[in-house]
Amino acid sequence: MHLSKAFLQSDYPISYLGTGAIGGKARGLEFIHSALVSRLDRRLFPEFAVDIPKMAVIRTDVFDDFMQSNALWPLALSDEPDEKIALEFQQADLPFHILGDLRMIVTGIKLPLAVRSSSLLEDAMHEPFAGIYRTKMTPNNQLDVDTRFRKLVEAIKFVYASTFFKAAKGYRQATRHRTEDEKMAVIIQEVAGNKYGERFYPEISGVLRSYNFYPAPGADPEEGVANLALGLGKTIVDGGGGWAYSPAVPASPPPFRSMKDMLEQTQLKFWAVNMGAPPEYDPIRETEYLSEFHIAEARKDGTLLHLVSTYDPRSGGLWPGQQEGYPLILTFAPILIQQALPLNELLKSLAAICENTIKSPAEVEFAVALSRDTDEAPHRFAFLQVRPLAVSNGTINVSEEDLRSPQAVIASGRVMGNGQVDNISDIVFVKSQKADPRQAFQIGEELEKINRALVAARRPYLLIGYGRWGTTDPWAGIPVGWSQISGARVIVEAAGEHQRQDMSQGSHFFHNVASLRVFYFSIPYPHEHAFDMDWIAQLRTAEETPFVKHVVTGAPLKIKADGKTGRGVILKGI
Repeated sequence: MHLSKAFLQSDYPISYLGTGAIGGKARGLEFIHSALVSRLDRRLFPEFAVDIPKMAVIRTDVFDDFMQSNALWPLALSDEPDEKIALEFQQADLPFHILGDLRMIVTGIKLPLAVRSSSLLEDAMHEPFAGIYRTKMTPNNQLDVDTRFRKLVEAIKFVYASTFFKAAKGYRQATRHRTEDEKMAVIIQEVAGNKYGERFYPEISGVLRSYNFYPAPGADPEEGVANLALGLGKTIVDGGGGWAYSPAVPASPPPFRSMKDMLEQTQLKFWAVNMGAPPEYDPIRETEYLSEFHIAEARKDGTLLHLVSTYDPRSGGLWPGQQEGYPLILTFAPILIQQALPLNELLKSLAAICENTIKSPAEVEFAVALSRDTDEAPHRFAFLQVRPLAVSNGTINVSEEDLRSPQAVIASGRVMGNGQVDNISDIVFVKSQKADPRQAFQIGEELEKINRALVAARRPYLLIGYGRWGTTDPWAGIPVGWSQISGARVIVEAAGEHQRQDMSQGSHFFHNVASLRVFYFSIPYPHEHAFDMDWIAQLRTAEETPFVKHVVTGAPLKIKADGKTGRGVILKGI
């Protein structure tokens, strides 16, 4: 199947190359496009044009041809490092029959392009593969078509290669899938945003969940949660933070202990597509054409008007809007509190549509490109991804008395999950709560080694660490990929005096935790309930590395999580 020239001028946003399957991510966008056409009353939101960015899906038969014609399967199934696999894939040739269509895309579309995975296994309910495969963006602004075409081809081959990177293989092993059964479709999609000098980015990126595992006071779990950020959504999905709030109570006080914490822990940097001078050539680096900037640069771009509050250090007050000469904090208060735009009402409506469409709670990734002249064009709300969100049912009761049990090793009123686990005797924990950020990636390597052995032995374990798990910011927590801790059945995220970040519900790491039904204990600081690391540290040592320790209990722990109340407790075995 070839790309129709009419696609570039058509109102229908999706076209297809080749035959075969389109993968989970593309299928989700197909579903939601149909739902938006039939169910969204656009008259209620005239300020927004709600759409799916124009995209072409390369079906899985092209992947099959690519792998077979270049004899890549032996390399793909080997234990070679990611860099070698990526480089070998770059040397291979895409099937000839799609090259003309790819050239047509870069000729007809003038915006930056995102090349994204859409595998057969991606976005299943209980095995979502969120963030496991790679996305690569290209500015698509080079003067000659040949260069734009070459960069698009490089990005496609990079996404194909990521099918066989270590993280993907580890995740498939944890979910009992064979690597040779995976097939990759690829989405080529316009990036939603605006150009500011040498930067291209949306003013707002976000993740919307129709179910909130940690509802704010006055909100129910079913009322959902949203996480907003300035710039590309990489900030949120990589666990770097953003502004989290409940659409039911958008003006609820922020969850910070002090103004100092708020100034330090809200978003300070944002990602954008680099539209300027070409960077050093590196086709196997995911962020080759992305750059990170301080929000001071966005202030120069004039993109903060609807996104910030102004802090007055003399009075200690925080006021929605932008005032020159004062510190700015990304709170999105002009939109959420002053309702300068009806974005929150739109999100609530879209959450209901998505739930009804996929017949389960849903997670939506989106971007908002604000119009510079609303008399000429509305603001653009772009759907980037829709996936099902697994929410446990059943009745497990954990009372306040249970949290105070003398047998409790760890207890919390902020636990994600529902059910009971009684087959865990292995505990893996990070020994220091104040690791040097420069050592954070070594912690991940040590955890990966222990995880590999426990997964091979089919021994689920309890994992304990300080700060946010899965973040890409080593100052905020422990930057591990899911494959490095895939055998953990229960994860504890403990805040310490130096690690107080709230967990990001929008991150890809968080989605895997939720969908794979891993219990996630969040322990605030100071500790409100049991957190007995002294008892854990004196257990029999199975393995110890410079930063990580693996211990074994004499009897299996008893672990309960109450999905209705958010309470959870880890009890000593008897």
